[in-house]
Amino acid sequence: MDWYAKVFELIDMRSFSNLWYWIALAVVWSAASHRVIGVPWDMVHKAAKLGGQAEADLEDLTRIQCNRLLYIAAVSGLWLVGLAAGLLTALAILGFWYDVEFAQALFLLAFPMTLVGLMSVNTARLIADNALSGPALRRRLRLHRIATQFIGMASIFVTALWGMYQNITHSVLGG
Repeated sequence: MDWYAKVFELIDMRSFSNLWYWIALAVVWSAASHRVIGVPWDMVHKAAKLGGQAEADLEDLTRIQCNRLLYIAAVSGLWLVGLAAGLLTALAILGFWYDVEFAQALFLLAFPMTLVGLMSVNTARLIADNALSGPALRRRLRLHRIATQFIGMASIFVTALWGMYQNITHSVLGG
């Protein structure tokens, strides 16, 4: 057996029938809901429970992450939007027009994460503009996390439906 056959046996290019794709999908959404705009969710719980230094740490880390996101958006936001739009368009065309399953899988992973990224910049702007702290800050982070989890659930649902459709189509048609 040659090297290429072993690699393509390990990394099945039919993404929706590959266990590694589903593991990656779960890890991406788990990480996205655990880190709210870059702030670990357990820090929010700890700040609510203990207050004091834990609250100050949460506010400091949130301020740092908000400033970082807003700086990136201000300096290279238009370039990132253009690059992301071009990449997502290319993946959508390759995946759904030319029927490249790997591009479909990447699109179904990248598009919802792009929405979460845009939502993160918006949340950072709201936190910075309103100088949120204490319970108001924790509430904003909780709302962001809930919205992220909703997008994640919808994304996983749509991806699972599309993946089942692709697997059934390929097994019936022998593709």
